[in-house]
Amino acid sequence: MAKLYFYYSAMNAGKTTTLLQSAHNYRERGMRVAILTPRLDDRAGTGVVASRIGLRSDAVAFDRADDLERWVRGDIAAHGKLDCVLVDEAQFLTRAQVWQLSEVVDALRIPVLCYGLRTDFRGELFEGSQYLLAWADEMSEIKTICHTGKKATMTVRVNEQGLAVQDGPQVEIGGNERYVSVSRAEFKRIARGESRIESLQQALPLG
Repeated sequence: MAKLYFYYSAMNAGKTTTLLQSAHNYRERGMRVAILTPRLDDRAGTGVVASRIGLRSDAVAFDRADDLERWVRGDIAAHGKLDCVLVDEAQFLTRAQVWQLSEVVDALRIPVLCYGLRTDFRGELFEGSQYLLAWADEMSEIKTICHTGKKATMTVRVNEQGLAVQDGPQVEIGGNERYVSVSRAEFKRIARGESRIESLQQALPLG
């Protein structure tokens, strides 16, 4: 039975790697998949999904105004049966697009696997994550570790000097150079200005 899945985590937990492995598993069995990615996240190039460990795949780039159910129906009309839809950076979906993906599941009976962040650098839900948490059939956390050794559940945005940024737009595309995954306790310490800046710099990967 088709379901809407939401796999969420903090930054750098391997969400895209897991997505690409899932796509590979389907393709290895002769099944056809569609990988969707927000056009605004062009770090690897428009219409490309790439993981930190070097895995990559072509994808379909979408904008906030796009109707994803309509796209899926058009893809099926043009190319035939579709066995799975995978969505990278699903936190950037709109409420309407999450609903459209639920229609892909319910009306077309195609499983949809969404991978994304749960919260932003302020600890607030992204729009896409909010409605995936509300409407997904199944949810699963992909775990990663804070530099303190605890499980990381929050994401901190840092500037060029490694200092935590408390203000700014919710969406600012970046990778390891801009975001650090931390535990909730460390997130609170940073918000209170109690965390030593050295610990944040140590948390950033070299190179």
